[in-house]
Amino acid sequence: MEQRFVMKCGGSTLAALPASFFEDLRDLQARGVKAVIVHGGGPAISETLGKLGIESEFVGGLRKTSNDVLDVVEMVLAGRINKEIVRRIQQSGAKALGLSGVDGELILAKPVANAAEIGFVGDVTDVNAAIIEGVMGMGYIPVIAPIGIDASAQRYNINADTAAGAVASHLGVEQMIVVTDVPGIMKTVGGVKQVLPSVTVEEIEAMIASGDIYGGMIPKVRAAIACIQGDVKEVVIVNGDVPGVLSKAVLEGGIGTRIVQR
Repeated sequence: MEQRFVMKCGGSTLAALPASFFEDLRDLQARGVKAVIVHGGGPAISETLGKLGIESEFVGGLRKTSNDVLDVVEMVLAGRINKEIVRRIQQSGAKALGLSGVDGELILAKPVANAAEIGFVGDVTDVNAAIIEGVMGMGYIPVIAPIGIDASAQRYNINADTAAGAVASHLGVEQMIVVTDVPGIMKTVGGVKQVLPSVTVEEIEAMIASGDIYGGMIPKVRAAIACIQGDVKEVVIVNGDVPGVLSKAVLEGGIGTRIVQR
């Protein structure tokens, strides 16, 4: 059975990653380990909307998405950021192919429950895994922008974590890697901050309630939990700046924080 993994990364995180990260990805590809990347790009979308004089509004952490906003979301995610990631992977000597969920109806979506107040934000109903399999079969790393589409060709803005979890689950991948700018989930033990090697979803909720997990870490952790769906049993949060981080996470373990269902 060939080894493969799905990696989720924010667009701004990926842009800041050192060349060594992409060299590590190339080395994994050379060893026959197949990667699939699903990326976000929230800050870049907000920045571009600002330049165009369109206000960014959020409801419960999800971007309020009108048709005008959707145009910008697609332009930034499927255009600028997707191609930037593809370029950086190719620069390292690996092969990559950029796609959005619209291409080949790769990610099918339906409106979220509160679409009336939030606009064109989608939940994933299906992933056309055969396209991803085909791209991997040709020796390319698929790089996927989380825009979805429905049968009437309406586009949807999909949260990158939700999309990544759905992609992993439809591919039958049990472990997902979330690359961030933190070494994992930290807890202060005896006055010293330590990375927790493994935590359950229940323990995370308790740590948010107790204040052990706070501030900007809360959305990162909740995002990782959103990836645990379907076949995905665990998510590993790692810091992309650590040399060889992907090889360690995929082949060895013992790096970052594993989040497990229970």
